[in-house]
Amino acid sequence: MIWNWTRRALAGALAAALLAVPALAAEPEAPAQVPGPWAYDALADSYAMGLVDDDYSSYIQSPVTQEQLEAMTAAAADKLALLELPQRPADAAGLVVDTTRGGVMNALYQEAAAYDIDGVEAGAEVFLTGLGVVQGDQNGDLRLADPCTYQEAMVMTQRLILAVYDANDAGSKGLLWRAVNGDNTLYLLGTIHLDRSNVYPLHRSVREAIDDSQTVIFELDLNDTEGMAYLQGLMLYSDGTTLADRISPELYERCQAAWTAVGMPAESLDLFKPWALASTFGTLGLQDDTTSANMMAIDSYINAKAVNAGKEIAAVETYAFQGGIFDGLTPEYQEAYLEASLTGLEGLLSGEAATEEAQTQAQAQQEQIAAMFEAWKDRDPEAFAAVYNKQAVLDSDDELNAKLFTERDPGMIAAAAEYLETEGENTFFLAVGAGHMVDPGGIVSGLQELGYTVELAP
Repeated sequence: MIWNWTRRALAGALAAALLAVPALAAEPEAPAQVPGPWAYDALADSYAMGLVDDDYSSYIQSPVTQEQLEAMTAAAADKLALLELPQRPADAAGLVVDTTRGGVMNALYQEAAAYDIDGVEAGAEVFLTGLGVVQGDQNGDLRLADPCTYQEAMVMTQRLILAVYDANDAGSKGLLWRAVNGDNTLYLLGTIHLDRSNVYPLHRSVREAIDDSQTVIFELDLNDTEGMAYLQGLMLYSDGTTLADRISPELYERCQAAWTAVGMPAESLDLFKPWALASTFGTLGLQDDTTSANMMAIDSYINAKAVNAGKEIAAVETYAFQGGIFDGLTPEYQEAYLEASLTGLEGLLSGEAATEEAQTQAQAQQEQIAAMFEAWKDRDPEAFAAVYNKQAVLDSDDELNAKLFTERDPGMIAAAAEYLETEGENTFFLAVGAGHMVDPGGIVSGLQELGYTVELAP
């Protein structure tokens, strides 16, 4: 239902724009407590917004505790504050806040009542039922005096945040296009394979496009455990050599320091090939202070939402193909790639102790990715393309660039066109790296050149 991407999302890099590479950790154990089917559609947003964590199977059906409720209301308060809504005076009469359903409703209502929101003056019960935050049982009974489970509190909180965001046309809009051919519709979302810049929640238009689709397609099938295992194996040395045998002693020493600084066991470093570490360090260096412990990349969110809704999942590429792109890099390039990624991360880890080069590179990376995310959240492909500068990427003599785009974009265009030519009436959702959507050679213009109608989603 929700996959543990906390460490498995440490792969991928800005230079890849970005490949959805998983995995430096094991799969979670089978859950002891399973969410109710009625809560499935709330799980992806709840995880992305920090309302539930990787250990949810140990508590999700249990009564919510006061500490857990405070953490949830704090998360809701943080999300509502980002909207910068007009504030209103606090209600004179206090509400009873406890761990009953009514008490949880009161706690959430108090966070919303700090702002001038339509209908908020009517009070907790009327306001929250009017938004659909609380729906009651099959008889319409709100069961206010009943103990509230964590699951119920989580769903209420998630619904409140989304309802207020939707009422204010807020949330990250993403680079979303709509392609049409006869009775077929193909939504195209250019993603960034990261979790940062307060990217969640996503705008209603993106969530509804996923909901409306029968099939959701990614670069890779994030549920393909055999493919993931293959790629994980490709990241590791299997010929008896180690990382220390393949890179300079100076670079190896720096890698050791960074590896342990991010909480990884020192003895595991030697297992990984330079390109795998480079991708990991690159992703770590592009996080910010809004990246939560959950660290749910946009692609992972879409996958969780689609899987929980029972959508068919497909992919345009294979793990063998993507893994081969990196594993086929020359040893000299892999070492240079690792050094560059590590330098950027060192600028964040070491602060004033970092070299001037590391600090400069880290700052440049942060500024670029922040600008990309702002353009992404505003659904502004022109601004994104200007910051990303795909032409410069293609014009460089970098060994990796041609493999990432010129060898992949045509295949993605062909795959998108094939979905548009599917017999019957169908709705599809294709989510791949935003670098593959924009020009030169992007999917959007590629489909337009083939005669399909492709427009930016309103």
